Amino acid sequence: MLSDSYSTRRARRVLALSSVGVFIVFLDTTIVNVAFATIGRALHASTAELAWALNAYSLLFAAVLVPAGRLADAYGRKRVFQLGLVGFGAASAVCGLAPDLAVLIAARAVQGAFAALVVPSSLSLLLPEFPLRRRATAIGTWGAMGAVAAATGPTIGALLVEYASWRWVFLVNVPVCLVAAAVGARALAEARGLEAGGLPDPFGVLLTAIGPGLFSLAVTEGPTWGWGDGRVVGSLGLGLALVPVFLWRSRHAARPAIDLDLFRVRRYQVANAAMLVFAVAFFAALLAGVLFLQTVWHYSVLRAALAMSPAPLVAAVVARPAGRLADRYGHRVVIVPGALCYSAAAVLLATTVGASSHWTSHWLPASLLSGVGIGLTLPTLGSAAAHALPPARYAVGSAVSGSFRQLGGVLGVSLFVALLGTPTAVTAVSDFHRVWWVLASVAAMSGLIFLASGRPAGAGRTEPASAEQPAVPAVDGQE
Repeated sequence: MLSDSYSTRRARRVLALSSVGVFIVFLDTTIVNVAFATIGRALHASTAELAWALNAYSLLFAAVLVPAGRLADAYGRKRVFQLGLVGFGAASAVCGLAPDLAVLIAARAVQGAFAALVVPSSLSLLLPEFPLRRRATAIGTWGAMGAVAAATGPTIGALLVEYASWRWVFLVNVPVCLVAAAVGARALAEARGLEAGGLPDPFGVLLTAIGPGLFSLAVTEGPTWGWGDGRVVGSLGLGLALVPVFLWRSRHAARPAIDLDLFRVRRYQVANAAMLVFAVAFFAALLAGVLFLQTVWHYSVLRAALAMSPAPLVAAVVARPAGRLADRYGHRVVIVPGALCYSAAAVLLATTVGASSHWTSHWLPASLLSGVGIGLTLPTLGSAAAHALPPARYAVGSAVSGSFRQLGGVLGVSLFVALLGTPTAVTAVSDFHRVWWVLASVAAMSGLIFLASGRPAGAGRTEPASAEQPAVPAVDGQE
């Protein structure tokens, strides 16, 4: 029988390796942001066109996350994790060598698909290593790596663009993935979660990508084509029409792309809804901040990234104690203040930042406040969703939550492009103010969703005798 110290060391190794995996894949959700202008000039692409380099990644990430979770449970979590790392590294190499925008967008889509293999498998490898009473802290650490990776992407990308080339924004992934895969081959043990295997419904998976893609197309191109344009109206109409088709398919397919039974747990519904809404504000604000600093304050790529660095640093500091607070008092008392902090940061930007550069007095306070909001909210939302699930559903359930986050990112980038429009030297400040006011409302809405959800989940509970199969009704108030 293994000693407690050996088990603890093993748990820490698994936590470290899974954190590296989630860091590298979430890094690529935002690392392109700071290189936007550089890539656009190199590949002769407009902002709206280049937005698809972000959205292609997020759309395929979201679409493949759910079947990836099922594959991890059915065919082996270690096997899927390793495949994801190697494939992600290979797709990153193609991105870095892309000769034109079409190749870059296609490679980003493939990159997103392999990233989706890494995330649910890494979490499902991690959670069984920790007892229930420490699980929220472990998830908080794992989730913090994803949040910090997304937030530090612009800084890392700026350093690579400044001292190497925009191509290294992607090529840097290759050695990291290869080393992580080599270590994982020895350090990880294989595990499965479902008795029956089988590929999820491919038509349902396709609908998961096509529906949000149509919404994104309409919102992104609406200002350029015109909101009454047939292509915009048709994209919105078809996207809406596919929603009931997707729900019907998910209900009747033998192996649905998304198991709708997961949403019978009310707390799981609320956590995912709040995750979707908060992600809209989070991803849009990251892109807005980088572009404002470069286009209005005329910061260099590196200076803009460094100017944004306080937020992810604060988020990294806050995330772990936020997990402990959630363990003790419940998720709601952490998520709601976090969402309101993030909303208040956007209000500060909208009311204090002007055409002249005042980083210390105007930008920094909002950056610090947004870091607190990110650290409190983003990883804790993931913890709240995962906390609803028995161990056999870890990979699938966390994948669904991740899909909501990535779809929020797609909608956030599209919303930002639509709100900003084509700013001029005269209108740029007011255009960005409009963006921040809208994002403040969106972030506050995510907190209100959780505030209206009832009693805090997790507060005052006693751990069940067996942490391996906790009763879902006792943990999350299943209805």
